[in-house]
Amino acid sequence: MRWLRENGPGLFLALVLAVVATWLGNIFPLIGGPVFGIFLGMLINNSIGKPVSTLKGVGFTSKKILQWAIIVLGGGLSLGQVWKTGVNSLYVMALTLSFAFTAAYGLGKIMRVPARLTSLIGVGTAICGGSAIAAVSPIIEAEETEVAYAISTVFLFNVIAVLIFPPLGHLLGLSNQAFGLWAGTAINDTSSVVAAGYAYSTQAGAYATIVKLTRTTMIIPISLVFALTVATRKKRDAAQDQGVNYSFKKIFPWFIVWFLVASLLNTLGLLQGQAVNYLNQLGKFMIVMALVAVGLVADFRKMLKTGVKPIFLGLLVWFVVAVVSIAVQFMTRQI
Repeated sequence: MRWLRENGPGLFLALVLAVVATWLGNIFPLIGGPVFGIFLGMLINNSIGKPVSTLKGVGFTSKKILQWAIIVLGGGLSLGQVWKTGVNSLYVMALTLSFAFTAAYGLGKIMRVPARLTSLIGVGTAICGGSAIAAVSPIIEAEETEVAYAISTVFLFNVIAVLIFPPLGHLLGLSNQAFGLWAGTAINDTSSVVAAGYAYSTQAGAYATIVKLTRTTMIIPISLVFALTVATRKKRDAAQDQGVNYSFKKIFPWFIVWFLVASLLNTLGLLQGQAVNYLNQLGKFMIVMALVAVGLVADFRKMLKTGVKPIFLGLLVWFVVAVVSIAVQFMTRQI
């Protein structure tokens, strides 16, 4: 089969490295498989390099497998979880999302950080780290180097958050629910939310996890907003340049629609028990595999050329989210 001959070597390389990254992620859960995956890929690509025979398969994995992973993850997510967290958490979440995107685009413009990289750091910080970056990157046509830089930046502040949030929570005298809400809305990656939450208390960890799952559902509307924005821009460009072909059907991120369909199947109870668990595990592994491929394309030289501004942008946006989350709770007397 021609397709398998062309893509097989790259798919196999990504698969093997994803197994190694997942194994390392299980040993060091604070770092996690996705981060190990992208760094393994970057290390190989920027040292010994990847075989020419793997080029096409790596490209397929970094794009198509990434989209399929998002769909599979949708099957493990019930939209009904949004309502279980209550109106108060949704209120805090809406404000943190709004401030995160406002800060990202405002500061990104001032600091002259590339627009696509700003978008990736914004969604990664506002929603759920790597998964949100993975969902939005194909929509805005981000380069692999930009994806790698954004995920690395978000990961850095995940680690810092796990270390400083619990002692800060005790210093502020936060209740278990208040800390869970803070961690769930201001820390990005799920594993980091769980680590920080349960380091505070069992009750805080459980509530933080629910808030984080609710926050993950924001991938759907945010991705659709990005899709409409990109579609509007391309339609305008096509109108100005008669040589540009515009097709909304071609540029629309259909994988987000299938993500929603998979989530609805879960919400309606058609996916239950072990099936949901298997889908979550499979989706996470596919994310690791796709990010290995992203790393295998990412170029250290391009990342260094971009400079440290995106890291400072990530720090500032993360700080804004953390402060807004705790401030809203104080203002609404939830603490």
